[in-house]
Amino acid sequence: MIGYCYEYGIGTNINLQKAFELYQKSANLGNNIAQFNLALMYEEGKYVNENYERAFEFLKKSAEGKNLRGINMLGYYYVNGIGTNIDLQKAFELYEKAADLGNNISQYNLALMYKEGKYVDKNNGKAFELFKKSANGEDLNGINMLGYCYENGIGTDINEQKAYELYQKAAYLGSIIAQYNLALMYKEGKYVDKSNDKAFELFKKSAEGEDLNGINMLGYCYEYGIGTNINLQKAFELYEKAADLGNNIAQYNLALMYNEGKYVDKNYNKAFELFEKLAKGGDIYGIYMLGYCYENGNGTDINGKKAFILYEKAANLGNSIAQYNVALMYKEGKYICKNYEQAFRFFRRSAEGGFLNGINMLRYYYENGIGTDINEQKAFELYEKAANLGNTHGNHLDYKRTNGHSDCN
Repeated sequence: MIGYCYEYGIGTNINLQKAFELYQKSANLGNNIAQFNLALMYEEGKYVNENYERAFEFLKKSAEGKNLRGINMLGYYYVNGIGTNIDLQKAFELYEKAADLGNNISQYNLALMYKEGKYVDKNNGKAFELFKKSANGEDLNGINMLGYCYENGIGTDINEQKAYELYQKAAYLGSIIAQYNLALMYKEGKYVDKSNDKAFELFKKSAEGEDLNGINMLGYCYEYGIGTNINLQKAFELYEKAADLGNNIAQYNLALMYNEGKYVDKNYNKAFELFEKLAKGGDIYGIYMLGYCYENGNGTDINGKKAFILYEKAANLGNSIAQYNVALMYKEGKYICKNYEQAFRFFRRSAEGGFLNGINMLRYYYENGIGTDINEQKAFELYEKAANLGNTHGNHLDYKRTNGHSDCN
């Protein structure tokens, strides 16, 4: 404890050297708490040089001494290959051991493994029960994830009221992910009355806590005046910040600003670089937009063959606008042999994804028997569907990306 006091300046001045020396002395005498604290100093490069291998060694000793935090952290190191090789079996066993002994962080981590099917078979029911235990232990991530389970019906029935209450609780306690999820509920009017003002304030809190989704969404609010005045400079800066930190949705939104010349000078080359980066990472929106760049020669030479390949790839991954563009290429015989049957199939997939242009074109094909038999009833149903959705004619740049609800940290 004296080492802890020196580390954090409790009753004395902060002195990391003395803290390290005292932790080391106590650790060498077998104190599992000191071993854990020493591991953290090596992990964070606090007083000593950052050394993950040494951190791993001390966490292993701490875990062997049955320190629950040490057991959990050792599991985390095995999951992520920190200071050792990735070993999901060992990680699972360590999380399970600490969870059974009541460690709520391990309960959360174990629940994630069940939810994601990581090492074990996917089991939403088991994940839900563990998130519930973690939440009952007041773990913020557990509270947020329990809300996420109730919102999305993971291992339980959908209950938006419980989701809202749990997000609200975790948000109040400082969870930046819960603040973000709660903001989305206000933005979408999900369970609560829609309130752009409340959504903006919560996105702002989440962003101030450095949540990347929160930073991106705060930029989105500034771009479109959601709960605040439009401020394209702030939008650009926030997208750029989140993009630089690796948020692919912010990278996409930033690329669109360059592509459209929104706040910044139009820069197709910069947009192309960002879309290409996203596409290489497997992002379906980046793949689609890279195809758009090749089709139109934005930031690169026109290459219809590459455009078709990229549209088709994004289409097969479920992008409804890419499905529409592939259908158009088959319809027009653009860079591919004209094929009305294939055009019909891709228009149908686009329509099933809710894209208005796809719905309109599918209606037209049923109405005129193009690539399928004439079916006036289906044509009329599609006409009604499009009308109910506000039948506006979109184009390739039909939407700016926003985030979905965030389920983990």
